[in-house]
Amino acid sequence: MNGRIMMRRLRKWTVTSLAVLLTVAGVTAATRPEARAATTATINGSTTLQPIDGFGFSEHFGRADIMRGSQGLSAPKQREVLDLLLNRSTGAGLSILRLGIDSGIQPTDPGGPNATPKYVWDRQDKGQVWLAQQAKAYGVNRFYGDAWTAPGYMKTNGTDANGGTLCGLAGATCASGDWRKAYADYLVQWAKFYGQEGIRITDLGFTNEPDYTATYDSMRLTPAQAVEFTKVFGPIANAAGHKVVCCDSFGWNQQKNYTSAIEADATARGLVATHAGHTYASPVDGPLPTQKRTWMSEWSPNGTTWNEAWDDGSGYDGFTVASAVHDALTKGNTNGYIYWYGASVGATRGMIQLDGDNYRVSKRLWAIANYSRFVRPGATRIGATTPDAGLKLSAFRNTDGSVTVVALNAATSATQVSYSLRNIGFTTGTATPYLTNGSNSTARQSAVPVTGGSLSATVPARSLVTYTIKR
Repeated sequence: MNGRIMMRRLRKWTVTSLAVLLTVAGVTAATRPEARAATTATINGSTTLQPIDGFGFSEHFGRADIMRGSQGLSAPKQREVLDLLLNRSTGAGLSILRLGIDSGIQPTDPGGPNATPKYVWDRQDKGQVWLAQQAKAYGVNRFYGDAWTAPGYMKTNGTDANGGTLCGLAGATCASGDWRKAYADYLVQWAKFYGQEGIRITDLGFTNEPDYTATYDSMRLTPAQAVEFTKVFGPIANAAGHKVVCCDSFGWNQQKNYTSAIEADATARGLVATHAGHTYASPVDGPLPTQKRTWMSEWSPNGTTWNEAWDDGSGYDGFTVASAVHDALTKGNTNGYIYWYGASVGATRGMIQLDGDNYRVSKRLWAIANYSRFVRPGATRIGATTPDAGLKLSAFRNTDGSVTVVALNAATSATQVSYSLRNIGFTTGTATPYLTNGSNSTARQSAVPVTGGSLSATVPARSLVTYTIKR
């Protein structure tokens, strides 16, 4: 056998053997993901953007009671669910709890708007008091109380549900009289009751989706009526130590109308601390027209079944939620982000599904955890740029001096990124990545060295990676 034949056979054996080895490893030439060309990113600490108030959730409409065990969730499982939502080391570390206000503390008419109130307090509030106390034990100190409606007897339609407007506002005359101040006092009294239970309500809102009529608790207010009531409610709430939030419209673009109306009124403008909007009717596409704080204060994606997937194209998977958080922070410059249900039942789009003494976790939780665990209250968003349109990038400086960089790779292939870290206060250190995708849930990865103000790392395809960078 001559040398040329031997070399051909050797090359054929080598290629065949390599193919076998790759197949055994679960990778073939046809399936092996190809990394895209390397890209660059610049993190610039001298570009300071919005401060961060935190990330949160709600358990209104009795969900807090279910979490506490009203449908069979045992105490050990309750603790596991609380850890998933609130633990800063193993869970999402959420830092804002949004509490729902209903007609519970005065369900019946006391005899008119000028009568002595007849408040009642069961110290439970459908489990929300317990949940707030648990959240406080985890370190949460931001509690946002928001009313879906005034009690029905204060409204034009006489019932908690199906819209109606607060009596006494322009265009809402009622035989029972003007309930504006009585409603403002009612909201502050609700917060006082929480204070008695050791929970300081930091933020207080008087309306939820005022431009949407629901078959459950709801109340309609025009932007002009919201301004009018702000001037009644604001001084009373501020005197009691609460920051006023308005107006939680059901769409981000719709909220712009409420924000514009408040900003156009010198008195109302000075009374509202935070402008909040939802993203059901329209997504975040830019900032609200104000220099005050802004929150995306409620949203969960549409969907007809319980879904635990990270990236299945359903529109209510984890990747969808991660994209929405990124857009709120970078397009809307929002200071806070509050998801709807942390845990609920049935075909919920909440982060956790409760089912008797069992629960299941969706990737939606970990999509938010990659932000909320590492971007802490008091952080400041800083500059983060890249020429790669498929890489959604944001960066934050925390109060302890650490820097958090969040990278969401929207491409179908891995991306090698060279990060240039400028003006962050140090040039050497360690970046610890936390990965969320189909196989990982905010999973810690091997640390990457920072040298000379730069680091290089690969962001896997269709994945979310958070880097915590310390000197």
